[in-house]
Amino acid sequence: MIVADTALIRGQGIGKAFDGRAVLDGVDLAVSRSEIVTVIGPNGAGKSMLLRILLGLVKPDRGTVTRRPALRIGYMPQKLVVDRTLPLPVRRFLELGAPASAATITAALDEVGAPKVIDSPIQAVSGGEFQRVLLARALLRDPDLLVLDEPVQGVDVGGQEDLFRLIRSIRDRHGCGVLMVSHDLHLVMAATDTVVCLNRHVCCTGRPEAVQGDPAYLALFGATAAGAIAFYAHHHDHAHDDAGRVKPLPDHGHPHDHAVQDHAGHRHG
Repeated sequence: MIVADTALIRGQGIGKAFDGRAVLDGVDLAVSRSEIVTVIGPNGAGKSMLLRILLGLVKPDRGTVTRRPALRIGYMPQKLVVDRTLPLPVRRFLELGAPASAATITAALDEVGAPKVIDSPIQAVSGGEFQRVLLARALLRDPDLLVLDEPVQGVDVGGQEDLFRLIRSIRDRHGCGVLMVSHDLHLVMAATDTVVCLNRHVCCTGRPEAVQGDPAYLALFGATAAGAIAFYAHHHDHAHDDAGRVKPLPDHGHPHDHAVQDHAGHRHG
């Protein structure tokens, strides 16, 4: 089915159950070009299942998934285990992911900030380097849409912030859409354009500055939400135009000047 709007991919009324237990119930989600949409939620909320359904890896029990014709997707899985006894340099690992020239592989590693590991055994790179290699692997498909399942797992806090910043810069350079699952509220609130709070159904959705005060968001994450709100206020460094597109703040604006509302209803800014 052809998507009738500007969405690269859209799920409508997605439902999935196992053994009579609902994993997803009536979930709607859409990602447009140049938009970063992040799905957050507790363990068991159905986040990874939703990604697999949107990617066509799992069939929903009900609902529809529509994709833009000829949509190219670059996928970064949550887990990828490489046999430690298999001699596999990073260069060869990337060649297995998608047909690509040596120059294209080198350029992809340069873009994600990991050019030095090209000849290293994939099993010997650090957690942060491995995530960057996986991101390079997704970029080799020249994607219209990047789908990233927990892209900063196994990375320290400083490295997580660097990776989220990298994801945003890739979006800016390529104009691709990004659909991401993450459990780290602090960094997600600063790194995304649209937040979808999922707990088998969509509890709330919208821009971070709107979601942060939603009672469903606060109820779902409790005290953790307050820290995420504070981090978002400190790090948010872009604005949106009337159509919802991302735009940089004016030179005289300061990224810390956004007024936000915390869980107690106080305004800061």
